[in-house]
Amino acid sequence: MSVSVRHHRYSFQDYLAIEEVSTVRHEFLDGEIYAMAGGSVLHAALSAAVLAALHHQLAGRCRTYSSDLRVRALTTGLASYPDVTVVCGVPETDSENAETVVNPTVLVEVLSPATIDYDLGEKFEHYQRIPSLGAVVYVWQDRRQIDVRARRDGGWKSEVAGAGSAAVIECIACRIDVDALFADAGASPRP
Repeated sequence: MSVSVRHHRYSFQDYLAIEEVSTVRHEFLDGEIYAMAGGSVLHAALSAAVLAALHHQLAGRCRTYSSDLRVRALTTGLASYPDVTVVCGVPETDSENAETVVNPTVLVEVLSPATIDYDLGEKFEHYQRIPSLGAVVYVWQDRRQIDVRARRDGGWKSEVAGAGSAAVIECIACRIDVDALFADAGASPRP
């Protein structure tokens, strides 16, 4: 005899109500609510260092946001909290929630061991369907590496910057020096 398991399907409004009272952040996708894993000290430091580097370069042009900003991919329904979000122009919000942005220009994810496959795979599939998005930047914790996946020529191209180089984010005309970023975050000097 087989046993079927019924899962509760949540609406976006159910999710928002839970987020309002929860002390833990969640992602929302396909009627499911997923608790987000807590970050490490290095994760938090790298996120802050990226935010500072981009904020300084974008002053007066675009606005940078911390991981407190929720972003939604309207075509797929994914709602998430990227580590850093850049919005150029007026922030557009979700018709169902004025605190959820739908027009990011750049999203930054600091890769965690527990979520790396999801971040680089399925989550990117959702992100690339956001029309305003020009790039997704991945910062590795276990090595001095920044990957920039940028929308170009009707597709997505990936460029990797390692120790001794800089990651270039063309759509916002910014550069992130890899060594300086990891030094600012207090990361160990491994390459």
